[in-house]
Amino acid sequence: MGGPNLEVFKFGMYIMFPIAIMYYYGTNLDKRFSVPGFWPKPEESYRIPFDREEIKLELERMKRKRLELREKRLNKEMAPGSVKDTQDPRDHV
Repeated sequence: MGGPNLEVFKFGMYIMFPIAIMYYYGTNLDKRFSVPGFWPKPEESYRIPFDREEIKLELERMKRKRLELREKRLNKEMAPGSVKDTQDPRDHV
């Protein structure tokens, strides 16, 4: 069996190994474990409106977009050969 020096060495390893691992993974995280360009820049991301005028403009923009999509859908439904123009087979029963 080993002597007291071996026990001191083992005790030191038991204490220092977790500390060394935590130190390695806890320092310099931005350079070691980062993916450049992963998060969008602030000017590229959506900005939540806070002012009354900004909220009003955003609601108007959303309404315009909704009406444009509705108009496209109605035009598509009214086009010849659309699904709405074909007769339903259940009508003949």
